[in-house]
This record gives sequence, C-alpha cells and structure tokens, in this order.
Amino acid sequence: MWDWNGTLFHDIDAVVGATNAVFEPYGLGSYDADRFRAVYTRPIWAAYERMLGRPLREGEWEALDLGFHDNYHRLMLECGLAEDALATLDAWKATGGRQSLLSMWAHERLVPKVAELGIDHHFTRIDGLRGIPGGHKAEWMVTHLAALGVDPADVLVIGDSLDDAHAAQHVGARAVLYTGGMTSRADLAACGVPVVDTLADALDHA
Repeated sequence: MWDWNGTLFHDIDAVVGATNAVFEPYGLGSYDADRFRAVYTRPIWAAYERMLGRPLREGEWEALDLGFHDNYHRLMLECGLAEDALATLDAWKATGGRQSLLSMWAHERLVPKVAELGIDHHFTRIDGLRGIPGGHKAEWMVTHLAALGVDPADVLVIGDSLDDAHAAQHVGARAVLYTGGMTSRADLAACGVPVVDTLADALDHA
C-alpha cells in the first residue's frame, strides 16, 4: 500500500513553498526542507502550532489550510514522480504482487493526477481523503483495507511520515518509511520501523 504525497509524488518543494506563502504574514522567516522537516507532524494543525509557538485561534486553522492548498495546487504543477517510482511500481507488478494507493490528499484531485502521470493501472484501488483535511490516516486505512478485502498481516505500507507507520500499526500491517518526504530521517528512525532512502529499497521489506 503506497502513500502519495512525499512518497510516490515528490512534492516537498511545493509543500515548503506553500507553507512559506501562508506564513509570510506572520513574519516567521522562510523554511527550507530541513527546517520544515524539523517541525512537521500530523495532524497538520499541530505542526502549525509548533511553528507559531502557540495554539491556533478559532477559525485560524481553516484559513491557513485553505491558503496552503491554494498555493500548493499552484506549485505542485512543477512536481513529478519520485525518481525511482515508476521502476519500483513496475518491479513489484512483475512479481505478481498487488498494489494500492491511499492518500490524505483530496480524492477528487488525487485520482485524476495519478491518471495524468500514467500510473493508475498499477493500483487495485486508489483512495484519497473524502473528509476534513489535516487528521490522522488510521481510520482511512481501516476503510481502505476493508474495501480491498485483504488481511492486514499481508500488507506492507510504504510512506514518508510517522502517521503512515502509526496507521499501519493500527490496522496490523507492516510499514517501511521513505526519507524523500516531509519527515526527518531521525524522526522516522525513532519510530522503530525500517527506513529507506529509495523506493526501490522499500521492496526489500516486501
């Protein structure tokens, strides 16, 4: 089971750029990828509170989230698949293994983007977020696996965040975490699951 943002889709530059855009009025200074990874967590509003050093005010999360996505959807047009994503998808397909895609990005945007990049045929099922953004992945993974009708013990989750690992643990699946996304290697390693620097290396754990 693949994650999308920060895993198959290499969008860290768009994420950081969109974050800088919405926080510019707060005078926090610009983040680069490493500085952003140092504060990133899920739920996203907790990361925003880390950045601000205070709780979000009423209505502030909604405004920041809307502004982030407006900027992200503009900047992501310059992003593409991770360097070895296509080769890795092909390699697993060649083994006869099944693949699915579960993302916390909006479902109505995810499905056409995956098709646009020409990889939709690799996945038995594609699910994006159909609810309020910013929360945890675990409940959506339960629904995704139920729709697939597979035993979680037979599933390897490949993602880039602690939320991916926690969701896998919640459903009883295994996880491997990839360093190309929004979480620092140190934080990934502290989670206690395998950490890899390429998507191809993730298949060694399948």
